[in-house]
Amino acid sequence: MEKLTAKASIQIQKPIDKVFEAIVDPNKMNHYFIKSSTGRLETDTTVEWNFPEFPDSFPVTGKKITDNTYVSFDWSGGLPNQLVEINLSPFGENSTVIKVTEHEMNNDSEGILMMMRQTEGWANFLACMKAYLEYGINLRTGAFDFMFHK
Repeated sequence: MEKLTAKASIQIQKPIDKVFEAIVDPNKMNHYFIKSSTGRLETDTTVEWNFPEFPDSFPVTGKKITDNTYVSFDWSGGLPNQLVEINLSPFGENSTVIKVTEHEMNNDSEGILMMMRQTEGWANFLACMKAYLEYGINLRTGAFDFMFHK
């Protein structure tokens, strides 16, 4: 049975080195994605990410990180073949195209729902990163309060 992947992409009008740093540096990520991290995302290193919306922390293990071109990590908590890959490529003078792929979900009703949620999540991640890098805005502020205060 074919496996499913979640995918999202966007172009950000910033140089590739600035976009790369916004993905691996927790002091930049906390302006658009996480609340805090125990460290920088690096190859073969596990850090704990905290999100403003959730009380728990999440272990994230850097798998392969290549400056300014590629970031991969596992945040599955031990599920097999659950890898997030972020590819960066320059576009024009000072823009960067980012493509996120999260592997891999079963091709069944549970896997389809997971793929949909992860695709939505990565599209949100990219939009929030673009808003932060291009305009200095944190789109996550108050964005998910409705999910927890019913």
